[in-house]
Formats: sequence, structure tokens, C-alpha cells
Amino acid sequence: MGGKNMLVIGIDIGGTKCAVNLGELSHNGAEVLHKCEVRKTAAYSPAEMLKALAQDVRSCVEKGNGQKIEGIGISCGGPLDSRTGTILSPPNLPGWDKIRVTEYFQRETGIPAWLCNDANACALAEWKLGAGKGTSSMIFITFGTGLGAGLILDNRLYAGACDMAGEIGHIRLSDYGPAGYGKMGSFEGFCSGGGIAQLARSMIREELQAGRKPELCGSPEELERITAAQVGTAAKDGDPLARKILKRVGLQLGKGLSVLMDILNPECIVIGSIFVRNYDEIWPYAQEVIERETLPAVRGACRILPSRLSESVGDIAGLVVAGYHLGWEEWI
Repeated sequence: MGGKNMLVIGIDIGGTKCAVNLGELSHNGAEVLHKCEVRKTAAYSPAEMLKALAQDVRSCVEKGNGQKIEGIGISCGGPLDSRTGTILSPPNLPGWDKIRVTEYFQRETGIPAWLCNDANACALAEWKLGAGKGTSSMIFITFGTGLGAGLILDNRLYAGACDMAGEIGHIRLSDYGPAGYGKMGSFEGFCSGGGIAQLARSMIREELQAGRKPELCGSPEELERITAAQVGTAAKDGDPLARKILKRVGLQLGKGLSVLMDILNPECIVIGSIFVRNYDEIWPYAQEVIERETLPAVRGACRILPSRLSESVGDIAGLVVAGYHLGWEEWI
């Protein structure tokens, strides 16, 4: 692109929400110029959501005031096939089965489009603009609705033999525990919003059955409505059961990180979403396990950091995907 500023559109397709943003890429980074309405994923069928997002893309084109839109970057939870632009039944997107999403947006808008695993997209964003800037090897871990990793190895995004590298949520950390990615005791089961809610329900149920009435949830009726956000807020307020729940999360996070560190020997690991919001309640326990389980040299070479882009990483990730395919990352 000759090093000039360019306009691109980013689409974030997530298990909780979907959104479209218009942004500008330059030597200085990525700037969101216009945000469309955030849409709740559960309120739409896949076909309805795609139609609504295509309309949002057209709205962004109008906001560009006639300037050419160079591309559309789509960030979505895996598994997916970025080569064909196909979403392949992600566990957190029920009904999104074998949807050729890049083909759809190219047909509807006439703009080139690229699909990228959301963890990979966030890894690119944190590598170029956030906590991983300046490193040659880093791992970005999503820690939100689901859990996945994006791998930057030797200054490039590594996607694996069939575009599924980094699906760490599927790793089993324990024979028993909350289910995630279709597997009990998985990394995603312990370290995701849904998994934390499951863990909370299990531990609250034990308290209720023992005749105790925890502050976190005082009745069986409230039990099914408990969320990870409620657990985090209660833990910050000093609730002992909430803190115990996040301690278990931290210990399992440390176990998973130790495996990744010993295998890949990265310079840094950047973790987003729930980890950022509950850093003080989770990190000390993860650190405790890492210090015990990881090779000393590996541990000494790796920094573990909360996302610097934090809650804005989802807005920027799709823009960076478009930029990556347009050569932008080579001139920032």
C-alpha cells in the first residue's frame, strides 16, 4: 500500500456480541473512526446476523466519505478455516455451521474480506500495538466467553497445519471440573466466563447442601443466574467464596500456562478480558503454580502481562486482520 494511511473495516463475531467498526491504519497504529451498534449474538439467527452486519458495513462505507475501503477483517472464535473464509461450528456460536463468511461479505459489499481466529486477531493487535510490541515470540490468550490462544512465533503468526493452532481451550487440565469446548475439566472449562459460572454454581451448591447460605448466592433460584461478572465483583468486595472460586481458576490457569511456556518458550504471554478485570484475584495463584511447575530458564525469559489494549482489543482486532493481509504491519 506504499505506506499510506488506509481505511479498513473490522467485524467482530463473538459468542456474546457482534460489532462492526470503521478504522484507519497508519504508521502510528490503528484508530477506530466509527462504531456501529453492538448486536447481541443470541438475539439473531446466523443468517439474520450476517444481514445486519452487512448493513453495518454499508453504513461504515458511507462514513468513509468516499474514501476507498481497502478491506474487511473478520475476527471470530474458532474452529474456522481462514483459507476458505469459513466458520466451522464454534462451540460458543451455536448454529454457525460451515458458513463461508468472507464470500458473503465480498458478495454483499464488493470489498475484499479476510477471516481470522479471534485469538489470532487479538494476538496480532497486541503484538503490533499492545503489550507484546517489540517481541519476536508471544502468546495472546483470550479469556472471555471462551478460551483460545494466538501464537506469534519468530515474528509471524503461526496457524498450524490445518489452521487450528492455539485451540488451547480443548486441553484437559483435570479429570473433573467445569465443561468447556465439549470437555469436562478443560482449560476453557476453568478459564472462561461460562466455565467460571459453572464452577461457581457447583461450589455454591455444596455450600447450600451443607446448610450454609453464602453471600454470593443465597437461594437455589439465584443459582442458575450466577455469572462470572458477579463472582468477580463479589471477590473484589471480599466475599470468601467468590475469592475461593477465583483461586481455583488461578491455579488451573497457572497449570495451563506452565505447559505452554515449557513447550513454546515465549518472550511474553498476554491475557485479556476476565484476567484483566480480575488480575489481583487470579494472578497470584497462577504465579504460584508457574514458579513451581515451569523450567526456571523458561520462566525467567517470559513475562506474563494483562492485555494493554484491554476491552478495546475486540474493536481493533478486525482492523488489524485487514491490515495484516494488506501489508500494513510491515510499515508500522
